[in-house]
Amino acid sequence: MDILVFLILLGVGYFIGNRRERKHYEDIKRREKSTLHVPIMSWGAKQDLPYAHEAQMFVGSVVVANDYFKTISASLRNLVGGRVTVYETLIDRGRREALLRMKESAMEWGASQILNVRFETSNIAGQNQANAGAVEIMVYGTGIR
Repeated sequence: MDILVFLILLGVGYFIGNRRERKHYEDIKRREKSTLHVPIMSWGAKQDLPYAHEAQMFVGSVVVANDYFKTISASLRNLVGGRVTVYETLIDRGRREALLRMKESAMEWGASQILNVRFETSNIAGQNQANAGAVEIMVYGTGIR
């Protein structure tokens, strides 16, 4: 009976998780196209910043959870080592979503560009502190107009 529950959870996690991930990527790509006109630039410590009439800090954050299939796949990968590709897509989606949220917020304010963008990532532990149940990604930068 336990193996049946395990297989059902694994199957549901795989099929529904993949479907939701595909839909999220489609939404991200659509939104990225609509925000292309606001450039993001990073400047070194000794470079002059562009002139700005106004500046404001903007933050975008997102928490993306693992599905059951990704959790089991990553646990198996930990046994033999190597790249944990199932988490790479999780991190990629999270970074892109957080960046879009920051950018959309800056665009609502009227920003013409966003400077010195930085990323912060943290694990949000699940039931077992060794395995993350979700990842939080925060992006912040200075919007100017």
